[in-house]
Amino acid sequence: MESNNYQSPPRTTPVTTTTLAKKLKDNLVFRSKWAELNGAMGDLGTYIPIVLALTLAADLNLGTTLIFTGVYNIVTGAIYGVPMPVQPMKSIAAVAISDPDFGIPETMAAGICTGAVLIFLGATGLMQLAYRLIPLPVVRGIQLAQGLSFAMTAVKYIRKVQDFSTSKSKGNRNWLGLDGLVLAIVCFCFITIVNGGGQEPENENENENDEESQDNKRRNWRRNMVSYLPSAFIVFLLGVILAIIREPKVLKGFKLGPSSIQVVKISKGAWKRGFVKGTIPQLPLSILNSVIAVCKLSADLFPEKTVTPTSVSVTVGLMNLTGCWFGAMPTCHGAGGLAGQYKFGGRSGGCVALLGAAKLLLGLILGSSIVRILISFPVGVLGVLLLFAGVELAMCARDMNSKEDSFVVLICTAVSLVGSSAALGFVVGMVVHLILRLRKLGGPDEIRTFSSFWMHSP
Repeated sequence: MESNNYQSPPRTTPVTTTTLAKKLKDNLVFRSKWAELNGAMGDLGTYIPIVLALTLAADLNLGTTLIFTGVYNIVTGAIYGVPMPVQPMKSIAAVAISDPDFGIPETMAAGICTGAVLIFLGATGLMQLAYRLIPLPVVRGIQLAQGLSFAMTAVKYIRKVQDFSTSKSKGNRNWLGLDGLVLAIVCFCFITIVNGGGQEPENENENENDEESQDNKRRNWRRNMVSYLPSAFIVFLLGVILAIIREPKVLKGFKLGPSSIQVVKISKGAWKRGFVKGTIPQLPLSILNSVIAVCKLSADLFPEKTVTPTSVSVTVGLMNLTGCWFGAMPTCHGAGGLAGQYKFGGRSGGCVALLGAAKLLLGLILGSSIVRILISFPVGVLGVLLLFAGVELAMCARDMNSKEDSFVVLICTAVSLVGSSAALGFVVGMVVHLILRLRKLGGPDEIRTFSSFWMHSP
């Protein structure tokens, strides 16, 4: 009997090529067309505001960024078979938006240096080692902090008028209008009615031959139809329509054709400033949230898929070593984006591949002129999408079954939020976890191995 074990290499090259092609094809197959389309919208609440802010404040080439991030989405969707997001590197973006001396050369230098470090950590096995040694409560604390941070940012987007060129709020949002509070509340209620608290569709495991089951399905068909509406896609499409209504001239400002792609010239000073101001603050966030937390979350949501810290670290590195030389925004994967896309129905690599194809087409057809419609897009609507993504990520911490683990999670979360630093929260969380484990040494339970001492939950 033939074995389908990937550990033993195929005997001939054609079998290897065929097997790889089949795997990539299977990774891109839609589980449900409407659900995958809806899931593709789950990450836009994070993606659009940061990209728009970088375009307005730092002169980012939006057309080039759309092309490269579109390719990244398609490739990572095919490789992993899960809705693996492609998000901006938030720490680097924050410096680029707030510091006028931190321009495009510094931004790209920071992305390239971060990517090189992540490839090194992945290739040497150090990232896999970190993944194994970091306790789950600490990871859950980072996820909870990131989710709550997203949620608080989302509420700010909904309540306050935003000026993305300066990354500041300008005042309270009006109740009425095409970007008013009422619009955001209606969108929130609509998504809640359709998606609920994130539970799976009902009756999916019932026996189809059971007459009573069939009767229940017929009686509940209206409710089932509502639950399968692509709520995020409908809300995003509404935002596009309202953006055009708010500024009808945006359609006349479109220019056909991609933006010119040029190699960014990076001086010695730009390399230094990029590494010190961009790479050093970004690395803890990339290691913890873009690699380790993503792998933990993927294992929770898709246990049948293999997503390793080594592969994720290498793909993040390769993305930045490829696109940053040409002015594309520094990117990473993110647990928040994965949670958001899963929340709205993304279940396969086809979800992000579809989003990537849309980005690629927009970048090739409209280039940087697409920024005109993004400026007019209702920010409150983006806030609603981001809110659901943040809440979904924060819910990952609900699987802590002991008070000690929950204590570590909350300490890590509190320090991360108050200190605005995932690295600080991580360090404090690791120290607290160590102290709690040391307390067990004097107890009745015998600890024989390092694994039982460090990783075992009471």
